Formats: sequence, structure tokens, C-alpha cells
Amino acid sequence: MFDVVINNGRLFDGTGAPSRVCNLAIRDGVVADISEQPLDEAGARVIDAGGCWVTPGFIDTHTHYDAELIVAPGLSESVRHGVTTALIGSCSLSMVCSDVEDASDIFTRVETVPREKVLPILQQNKTWRTPSEWVGFIERQPLGPNIISFLGHSDLRVAVMGLHRSTDRAVRPTEAELLQMESLLEEALDEGFLGLSSMCLKWDKIDGDREWSKSLPSTYARWSEVKRLNEHLRRRGRVHQGAPNAANPLQIFQYLGEALGVLRKPLKTTLISMLDLKGNKTVAPMAKLAARVTNLLGGDFRWQVLPTPFAIYADGIDHVVFEEFGAGEMARNLKTEVEQNALFKDEAYRRKFRRFYSEKFSPRVWQRDFGDAIILDCPEKRYVGRDFADIANEKGMHVVDLFLDLMVEYGRKLRWFTIIGNHRVDRLRAMVSNPDTLITFSDAGAHIRNMAFYNLPLRFLQLIKQSIDEGNPAMSLERAVHRLTGEQAQWMGIDAGTLRVGDRADVVVLDPSQLGQPLDIETWAEMEGFGLERMVNRNAGIVRNVLINGKVAVEEGEPVAELGKVQGFGRYLRAR
Repeated sequence: MFDVVINNGRLFDGTGAPSRVCNLAIRDGVVADISEQPLDEAGARVIDAGGCWVTPGFIDTHTHYDAELIVAPGLSESVRHGVTTALIGSCSLSMVCSDVEDASDIFTRVETVPREKVLPILQQNKTWRTPSEWVGFIERQPLGPNIISFLGHSDLRVAVMGLHRSTDRAVRPTEAELLQMESLLEEALDEGFLGLSSMCLKWDKIDGDREWSKSLPSTYARWSEVKRLNEHLRRRGRVHQGAPNAANPLQIFQYLGEALGVLRKPLKTTLISMLDLKGNKTVAPMAKLAARVTNLLGGDFRWQVLPTPFAIYADGIDHVVFEEFGAGEMARNLKTEVEQNALFKDEAYRRKFRRFYSEKFSPRVWQRDFGDAIILDCPEKRYVGRDFADIANEKGMHVVDLFLDLMVEYGRKLRWFTIIGNHRVDRLRAMVSNPDTLITFSDAGAHIRNMAFYNLPLRFLQLIKQSIDEGNPAMSLERAVHRLTGEQAQWMGIDAGTLRVGDRADVVVLDPSQLGQPLDIETWAEMEGFGLERMVNRNAGIVRNVLINGKVAVEEGEPVAELGKVQGFGRYLRAR
């Protein structure tokens, strides 16, 4: 009768309803039966889930798998943690409409994936130039998870205007170009894209030799252009994902104004990101207030919130946080270490860096405190495990001068770490409990040597389980599973996230007794299709089985051999 029977698990159906111990049967990729009575196991694959939770597959609504999906569509690094649906095309960066080199150059520096790896992949494989052609390609791929997508505004803009014109502040698109953008967006919406992603944060820069170090094309658009595209999303009930300009906090009101539903249909809008920043403790409270007022006025707005401390890793000065102040941006705009070292030795530059470092009231994401940054690796091994301020005090010098001296001596061989936000567990629990937030922002697929949070769903469940174990629950377990599954699917408008009879069988079986282990320990693992190692998380024993469309994709914690190679498990999911 059934293909798979999962017995004796504590079932969370993804709706927030009370969980219960029962049996679940799957036939032809959908949930065929749920019962507290024994089910017919004849001819079925039987999974004993005794002592385990059985949940809908997790939905990761902020990834950058756009390039990896082409050569390693199994996306096993997310699937192993229970992610059965992944959203690409975030932050204005899709690889749908633009030419090969443009698609590479707007992606690689921002997401710190080497250009020399991404460009050849696109040159060999990219044959599509329209949303419908891209969907045709994706539907032929042996996918690991299900895939959903935004159309990126930078991708759209550069495809219509060209890379040079789309990154020139003085150039506005012609009426014909605006009409072409609207036509491509409409085609994408017809093909089931969830909506549009845009970018106003000017730190994210272009790679390559043509327009090196310019901000992404989306940042050059007038707001009238964005509003015009938004009307297509509003009319069709789709989503706008954006990132406000951190250097101009008031810019957020442009996004909030679009989300409002006063005398019109609200626009579903989600922004990056509600953070409890060390460098600015007012950001999270103001973000909370802005979202609540917007939604009380008829809007449909959600902040994205990362349910774990926001850790960053840097090799020398190679991290986007240096883009937020002038001296850091000057160094990041130079391509070679020779050029950077000449700058670091210049006394006028050092004075400028010290001035920016000492500013206390300028907009910031990084707290600019080298005393809160730990050296992880360095040719001088006696520095490892110490913070920069400690070493500077030992040498009797300013900490900025020490940092710049170390940059000259060791460059990218000096690896360091800091936490920029979400460091206070009580504030973090309050943020993830806020109804105006989405539990997302993993950045999976990006940042080869910086952490992307592949195990984000497990970190969230650990956070909530710990609060319950301490007798101060942030929410119920049922609500926590709902936030990772059914709630996101419903808000995004996709057919996923629940386990009821007739639902698609995306299922996770996990052992809650293993959620006590540390989930933030970095691991280095192969990035398939790229010939690189990247920093990831591996958490043995938590996720036992993952089923995608009724097929076993993870068995005893490991992705099955065929994942994304021979047979596909996932599908391209269209917006409702």
C-alpha cells in the first residue's frame, strides 16, 4: 500500500497544532496516511522514529546557491541539516537574465566565491537568457532540495542596460528599457518566481576588470524604478526582498512605504535584517517598532532574523565590514596585496584609519573593536588565541597600528574572528518570537571562508529547546517548527511546510536528545563542483533521515550517494 512508513515519531505537522506520537505513511511522494494505529508495512521502507521528532522539511528562504546549483544541484550541505526547500536569487543576485561575465561579476565578490571558479562554470553551462529558459534548465537538473527563486534586480538591470550603464549614477533607464524590465519580471512571475529581490546596501561590490569595485547595479536605481516594478508584485501578491542602506537608516522608510496597505493592496516585503548589534544597540528596538507600526497600518512586512550569534571570520582585511567606513573601503578597492601594503604603510592613511576606528556615532554593523576579535591562525603562532588589543598593549602601540603592521607582514595568512551581534540570548529569543520576523538569513552557498549558517534550522530548534528546558520557554516546540516550515511557506506563497494527508512528503526525522551538542563548530568540507574546501557545520546524530518528495535523501545522517548526481529528489516549486 505504501512506499515508506515512519513509525512511532512525535509528529509536528507544521501548522502549530499540538504534536502527537503517531505513524506516517507515504505513497507516490505525498503523505497517504497519519494514524496512531499500526499501518500496513507490506512492501514499504520502514523507518523507526521512536524517540525522534518527525517534522516537515525545513525551508531556507535566504541562500546564494545560484552558481552551485548549476554544477552540484544536490546542495547536500543544506539537505543534511533537514532543508528540503531552498530559495535562491537573494540580494538582487540571480543568474537568470544577464550575460555570462555580468552574472559572474555581480556575484563573486559579494558572495566571496572565487571568480576563477564561477566564470568558467557559467561559460560552460549558461545557455539561458530569460526566466522561462532558466526554469527549463532547472527542471532538467537532478535537484537535491526543492528550489524556489526570486528574480534579482541587479541581474535584471544589467541584462537590460548593460553593466556600464547600469552602474552609472547619471544614467536612467529609458522608457523602452523600463518596459523591457517589466516584461522580464512578468515572465518570471508567470514562471512561478516568488518575486523580486533588490539591494540598497552600497558595500556589496562588483568583481572583474570592467567595473571593479562599483556597487551592485540595483543600488543605482532611482526609487521610482523600484516602485514601478513593485506594482507588478503587488498586483499578483508576490514578495519583495530587500536590503536597506546601512549608511542611511532613513532609507528603510522607502521599503516600509511600499509595504503599507492603506487604500491599496499591501506589498509583501522582507528585509535584511533584524540584528542585536554590539556596535549599535538601538537597531533592533527601532526595527521592531518600525515593523509593528507598518503592519498595524495594514502592511505585510517581515524582518529576516538569524537565530544564532552572528559570527564573522576574516582573512586579513578580506571582509565586507571594512566597506562601511572610508579607510577600509580604500583598502578593499585595491586588488593586490602589494598595493594594499603600500597603503597600510602610509602614515596619512593610518591616521585616517584610526579616526574612522575611533568614531562612536557613525552608522555601523561591525563594532570596530579589535579587542573583541580573536586571532585564529597566524604564521606567528604565539598570537593565536589572543585578541589584537592584548597584543597591542604588550607592544605598547595603538591597536590600529598593530593591525595594519600585521596586515603588511602576514596579509591573508592572518585569520581572525569576532561576533558582531545576536550575542545576548535573552534578546535573541525575543527577536525570534517577534511575529514580524521570518527565521532565515543563512546565506548558504556563499562565503567560502566565512561562515554561512547551513544548520540554521537546528540552531533555532536548539535555542527554543534550551529556553524550554530552562523553564522560560520563548515559544512552544510546535510554534518553533511552524516558524521554520508552514509559516514561511504560507507567507512566501508556496506549496510546502506541512505534513497532512495529501501534502507533499518532505519530511525530517531528528533526534532531539542530540540538540545539546555545540552547533557553531566550524568544519572544512569539499565544495562539490568547485574544487575548493569551504567552512561549514556538521552535527552528527541530530538529523537521522530526510525525505524529499517521498524519496529518502538522507539516511542515518548522511546524504545518499545519488543526491544531485544520478537522480533528483527535489522539484522547482512555483509560487501559488
